[in-house]
Amino acid sequence: MSNDNKCLVCEKSSDETPVTKFYYQKSEFYICPQHIPVLIHKPQELVGLLDGADKLQGG
Repeated sequence: MSNDNKCLVCEKSSDETPVTKFYYQKSEFYICPQHIPVLIHKPQELVGLLDGADKLQGG
């Protein structure tokens, strides 16, 4: 998993779209506004992209 300034989901860089940094399991990741709802409401869709996403519960 890459920790550069690219969205965890769509891999758009901060040159293409705004990205927000978040921390999870002592690592930092970035996510774009389009995919923040996935992180909040459907984190199970991040399985394979974010270690432990299967243990997260959506809001």
